[in-house]
Amino acid sequence: MNKKNLSERDICTKFITPALEQAGWDIATQIREEFPLTKGRIIVRGKLHTRAKHKRVDYVLFYKPNIPIAVIEAKDNKHSVGDGMQQGLGYADLLQVPFVFSSNGDGFLFHNKLAADGIIERELTLNEFPTAEILWQWLCTHKGLTEQQSNLVTQDYYSDGSNKTPRYYQILAINKTIEAISQGQNRILLVMATGTGKTYTAFQIIWRLWKSKTKKRILFLADRNILVDQTMTNDFKPFGAAMTKIQKRQANKAFEIYLSLYQAVTGTEESQNIYKQFSPDFFDLIVVDECHRGSAADDSA
Repeated sequence: MNKKNLSERDICTKFITPALEQAGWDIATQIREEFPLTKGRIIVRGKLHTRAKHKRVDYVLFYKPNIPIAVIEAKDNKHSVGDGMQQGLGYADLLQVPFVFSSNGDGFLFHNKLAADGIIERELTLNEFPTAEILWQWLCTHKGLTEQQSNLVTQDYYSDGSNKTPRYYQILAINKTIEAISQGQNRILLVMATGTGKTYTAFQIIWRLWKSKTKKRILFLADRNILVDQTMTNDFKPFGAAMTKIQKRQANKAFEIYLSLYQAVTGTEESQNIYKQFSPDFFDLIVVDECHRGSAADDSA
């Protein structure tokens, strides 16, 4: 077999994927080939429009599902082992992962942004690919994560069994929020454009904090009734019987996940301020949807 005659896909199938499996990476849960990032910039010319080339990573490696840790850029064997590095570094910046590999099937060029010995790039043979545990340990050490913090930031996402994968920017928003909370940050602002899946992102954040028992009683506030109802029947449906909607100015404290309108918990008269039925520390987490809207009172915090 002349390796020079093999396509890039053949190089992946015959050399790169086997090297990953030999290093203990699980092909079902930790290896994603041709991982999509963007569909390509929309280019408009007069009344016509087209898309620029989409961005797709040859390999994204995950410590656990939706916890990305490394990227690999593959080239055919007519290229040198490091020819994919620049492209890989660009993808790594988008995914904000510290470990980048380039390969032509002969071995790997490894770019380690966290290298403690100062050697950022080195060549590895196909048999020297690092394990998932080694990369994760390097990352935890760099970030100073304790075992408890590591357990929280690796808490499983909710999965309905359909293999639905969050978009890369949703993964970033969810994981960075969980990491910030694990490190004691109590006020976090997520800025996401319309149509980018804010409610789904909020759901995964809440789900992981709730399942890990980091947060036990959670309030989700919105400013329109339809937003609350849609959230309950769609993205938040997996909470099931643990979830309730605050309405008719009644506060039932037997639930764990509460959804409400701003207007349902406060008002101009003292009797309408049912939020006062809850102690200040009743809720471990409060998520405010569309928090930029002017729906709160002028004298509110």
